[in-house]
Amino acid sequence: MSDIAITHLDQGARGEYHAKVEGSEAIGRLTYQRNGDVVVADHTLVPTEIGGRGVAAELVKALVTDARKFGFRIVPQCSYVEAAFRRHPDWADLRA
Repeated sequence: MSDIAITHLDQGARGEYHAKVEGSEAIGRLTYQRNGDVVVADHTLVPTEIGGRGVAAELVKALVTDARKFGFRIVPQCSYVEAAFRRHPDWADLRA
């Protein structure tokens, strides 16, 4: 499995997590909107070039890690994020 590097771009009311896979210029993204202590995860996009490597899962894990660290809750509006929450009942306390 290739190394996946996650970065976070916080632009106040909106933000994105970016995933870069070693050896590729393609970038996976998880976008969100922030309203106080609630983050609405609205879209996850992983280009075909880097698909099938767990990129989307790593993006969601980064969001969940930050939610625990910084004390915000998540609305999983994106279908992928919603599915990830169903697979991880231990994240239920983070659902807004």
